[in-house]
Amino acid sequence: MHPRHLAGDDDELADRVSLVLAEVGWTSWTTARSTLLHLSPRGLAGAEWVRGSHDFLLGELPVAWHISARTHPGSAVMEWNAYFTTGTPPEAIGDFLLAVEARTDPAVNYGGRDAVLDALCALGWARDIDTPGSRVWDPGMSAGFAWGELPERVRDGDPRPGLCGWQAWAEPVIGEPCQWTAAFSASVPHDLVAAFAASLASPVPVLRRNPPENADGRLVVTPAL
Repeated sequence: MHPRHLAGDDDELADRVSLVLAEVGWTSWTTARSTLLHLSPRGLAGAEWVRGSHDFLLGELPVAWHISARTHPGSAVMEWNAYFTTGTPPEAIGDFLLAVEARTDPAVNYGGRDAVLDALCALGWARDIDTPGSRVWDPGMSAGFAWGELPERVRDGDPRPGLCGWQAWAEPVIGEPCQWTAAFSASVPHDLVAAFAASLASPVPVLRRNPPENADGRLVVTPAL
């Protein structure tokens, strides 16, 4: 089915993302808080399944995956953090993590934020009329991607107050709760965010057994072969 950004996670967000990480050699273990922590082979990035371990909400939805990176394996300071709630398409989180894994220096930002906007516009999303340099909408105006002020609990290695970052969300029915939300702290490299964005907007159909009810009428369903 498509569009991917409204297809939900099929209640398999933990397993689907964990499988991607296992295939590229990330190790994993259960923490003392009963969360599942994955660590990249170079020790520079981590991905933790935190669903149910704390009350961190984004858009009134519980955060499920917390992903972070640091400059060297011995550092206790995470340079950036990214957060994804339940309902986020697992393909997009998986592609974000594959982009992180492909980087020898995932904490370093090389480019500007146009990388994110261009990735979405190349796949049919459109820049906001009033804020074309910082916000993009999907063709049905049911999902958005924006650069701006972040929720207080989205933490970054840069301690300066008031820093901006990327946020994304799906709101199939205006005025009703979001289907999913994601937030990237200020220092997340734009090319990594662009990998998430491009996967999110990909026209390639995804397999789902239980489509989200709040996207009814907006999804195109094709029987699996």
